[in-house]
Amino acid sequence: MACEMSQMEKSIQTIIDIFHQHSTRLGHPDTLNQQEFKQLVVEDLANFLKKEKRDEKAIRHIMEDLDTNVDKQLSFEEYIILMARLTHASHEEMHKNAPPTEGHSHGPGLGEGGHGHGHSHGGHGHGHSH
Repeated sequence: MACEMSQMEKSIQTIIDIFHQHSTRLGHPDTLNQQEFKQLVVEDLANFLKKEKRDEKAIRHIMEDLDTNVDKQLSFEEYIILMARLTHASHEEMHKNAPPTEGHSHGPGLGEGGHGHGHSHGGHGHGHSH
């Protein structure tokens, strides 16, 4: 009997599922064309890509940057580059918004605005703030 998936495993599964929810709509079922990618950005990355979601040119530029084999589609591997970049950018934003505390701390990340979840790691344990 399999163990229940961890939060991280569920998050990875969600990243895969969202890709396929969009990739199977049009054309090849294992790639995102420009229209599918735009829908993914608007529907599933609206908070992380607030500025870009309404800008057709910005979305096209992101896709062109990710499309390493220049076939005008995003494979799963090319899509994962975006997930890595957004994860990194959100982590950087968390550090930028971190409250001044001892140890390692995080403020709100991308898309969290002022209502984010902050936490710190240091000599005083792990705390959460809202």
